[in-house]
Amino acid sequence: MRETTLREEGRNGPAHDEPDLLREQFRQLLRYRLLIAAGVLLGLLGGGYLGLATSDTYIATSEIVVRAPASDPFEGGSLDRVAMGSERRTAVSDTVAEQAATELGRPADEADDLKEGLQVTNPPNTEVLRFSYTATDPDTAAGRANAFVRAYLGNRQETAQGLVDSMAGSLQEQRAVQEERLEVQEGRIAEAFDGSRAHEEALAARAAIVSRMGEIDGRISELRSLDTSGGRVITRAAVPDSPSGPGLVMLLGLGTAVGIGVGLLAAWVRLVFDPRVRSAGDVARELRAPVLGVLPRTARPAPGQLLAEGRLAEEYRSVAFRLAYDEAFAQRRRLLVVAPRGTIETPLVTSVNISAAFAEMGMDALLIEADLRTPSLTDQLRHADGVRPGWVSTPGSDGGWPAGLRVPIDAGESGVFDLVPGRRVRNVPRALTSAPASQLIGHADAKGAVVTVLAPAVLSYADAIALTDRVDGVLVVCDPHEVRRDDLARVRELVVGAGGVLLGAVLHSWGSGNDREQPGADNSDIHDDELEAEPRAATGRVAPRQRTGAEDRVPVPHRDIGSETMGLRILDPSEFEGRSPRD
Repeated sequence: MRETTLREEGRNGPAHDEPDLLREQFRQLLRYRLLIAAGVLLGLLGGGYLGLATSDTYIATSEIVVRAPASDPFEGGSLDRVAMGSERRTAVSDTVAEQAATELGRPADEADDLKEGLQVTNPPNTEVLRFSYTATDPDTAAGRANAFVRAYLGNRQETAQGLVDSMAGSLQEQRAVQEERLEVQEGRIAEAFDGSRAHEEALAARAAIVSRMGEIDGRISELRSLDTSGGRVITRAAVPDSPSGPGLVMLLGLGTAVGIGVGLLAAWVRLVFDPRVRSAGDVARELRAPVLGVLPRTARPAPGQLLAEGRLAEEYRSVAFRLAYDEAFAQRRRLLVVAPRGTIETPLVTSVNISAAFAEMGMDALLIEADLRTPSLTDQLRHADGVRPGWVSTPGSDGGWPAGLRVPIDAGESGVFDLVPGRRVRNVPRALTSAPASQLIGHADAKGAVVTVLAPAVLSYADAIALTDRVDGVLVVCDPHEVRRDDLARVRELVVGAGGVLLGAVLHSWGSGNDREQPGADNSDIHDDELEAEPRAATGRVAPRQRTGAEDRVPVPHRDIGSETMGLRILDPSEFEGRSPRD
């Protein structure tokens, strides 16, 4: 059941509700505080520039009701009798602008300049035209708005009056023709005898002409009585009391809001294209394995101190307990501790503390340092307890690995576990896949035994992959702020392809963890000729080559404080009660 839980949790990632996912994404966006702060700063600078660089503007507004010429101003009518779209275009025409310039006492060639601040709109379903004029001076804005209103109404009245005069003139011409015809008929009446047929026809023709003249006079009278004013003012433009645009405070607020949006967008783009993982959920999704523990950020062990204490120790214990109760690990108690890339420092500390936690649970714990290229656990122990670096070799050893020596390590209150330290060899792959190495890892088959193997980074060397089929269970130790998604995916492919099982991951925020690197030190890989030289040095035939910077290293003073030390203390086999010393 626990195996199924861990596997499902790792394969599908932590089960989050949608609000949890949103909170997780927002927390990841807040990691890019510099981008968000830069966006807010740009928004404030932009708002301040607009507020200070642009001058204050004032808008004065006047409204008129447009109507068609009518003899009765109180007669009703429909909204369609006036084409408001055409009237709005007329209001902003050059003709109206020239008349407005005349109203203001300006030359006609400045009409185009006057139109720049004018805006004429028509509210929907109304016969209202709204004249809005924008200027830097409030009096100028009000005066020009009213001038354009007067110019428009004057132009509209002039146009209507011209149309009336034209139609009345045409009717006058028609009446003159009728007057000439009337004179002709009057002459015929005078010449004809009373009662004769010609006299009757002339009388009838005169009557028709007089009736036609009466109609013409009526139409002329109707045209002359039309109201050609074209509209009336319902709102006269007044001098505005305050600027119309947003003030400096509002612009700064808008700039801040826009800056936050731009900063969040930049942070989101950076998050999308960031190749590094940013959370435990990302690690679980890429590895398809659960995150077994997250080490406290501020609880890193001090230099020269391998065993953790306080919150950090409790986190290591929780990781060990989760592994101990996982059925996949309980069947074959072999654990490989590796990092995707980088140094081995943090996996080293993790393997030591997990071995101590296994020992605390009453298991026969064995820690194997399978780093045969740059082994460092010897140096760590020397720094912790002043042990001389030559303690690894045993009498009669041929300098190979493993040399057959298991050293009991006192882990303080956690108990005792065995250590097989690594040493540099000529052929690393052959040593890792040798029969003695397999027999050493097979110690986990004993009742109550557990083996923890520490190997170099998976993507740096193939050492971890060579051990995967012998160890099966793999624990990845990484910093989510430095490891890349494709690195974790590649680790999963290599481990699964080699027949191993990813038990989970332990996350930390300690960076590379290489405190021993000094500026100018040579941290390059050891060449084959150096690997050959060291075994010969053990027999006294060839002097060993000194590592660059080793003579400058200041040893840490030995502190013999018994079992309460948080370093590792090597036990003398004769002092190790209840167990026989191993060769």
